Amino acid sequence: MKRPGWEFNLGLFLVILSAVLYSAHYVIFHDLHHIFIYMIGDIAFVPIEVLLVTLLIHRVLELREKRSRMEKLNMVIGAFFSEVGTELLAYFSNFDPNLDDSKKDLIVKSDWTEDEFDHVSKSLKGYDYTIDIKKIDLEKLKSFLLQKRVFMMSLIENQNLLEHESFTDLLWATFHLTEELECRKGFVGLPDTDFEHLAVDTKRSYKLLVSEWLDYMEHLKINYPYLFSLAMRTNPFDEEASPIVR
Repeated sequence: MKRPGWEFNLGLFLVILSAVLYSAHYVIFHDLHHIFIYMIGDIAFVPIEVLLVTLLIHRVLELREKRSRMEKLNMVIGAFFSEVGTELLAYFSNFDPNLDDSKKDLIVKSDWTEDEFDHVSKSLKGYDYTIDIKKIDLEKLKSFLLQKRVFMMSLIENQNLLEHESFTDLLWATFHLTEELECRKGFVGLPDTDFEHLAVDTKRSYKLLVSEWLDYMEHLKINYPYLFSLAMRTNPFDEEASPIVR
């Protein structure tokens, strides 16, 4: 039979202590009426106390904890774009034949408001994200992704990723593209059907990259202006972008 834990022992001690104190009160003052008035009053407050503690205070603490987890997750996302995402995004966009039509929407400015970020995000949902797969140096892309695989594996182990489903989807899409490329010894002479398959995998990763990059830019603008400044100056969609401050 399992022995009671410390919580049970503490509860029993508090109940006994309360009974002893009430008994002492009666022995000294002989006033049951006064004892029951305060006892019932205290018991009546218990539901309100439960409401305050379990619903309101617990909710506030839960929101603070969630914000803390999201802040840590945004650090992970920042590391991803610094190490992999920005370069991969620039590479994919170079082989997007339709990008000129939407490139201007991706030149993030310092005066953008939340509404402008939302407008661009909604407009990009209808974008095709076509990539000319036969123009990409797939051997170069394969080498780059394989070099970054250990780093990305370290990211996927982060438990905070459970809070951000879309970024998790991006990592899995990038992992899948890496595996597809790794499984092929070469890319010369592949049938068109295989190129079409690789184009679908590349497009999936490209689409998720753009969406996450835009969300991350908005996060930086609101919370870290100095990081946002560098991100604007290294915008992968801006051909005139330069880290040099002019």
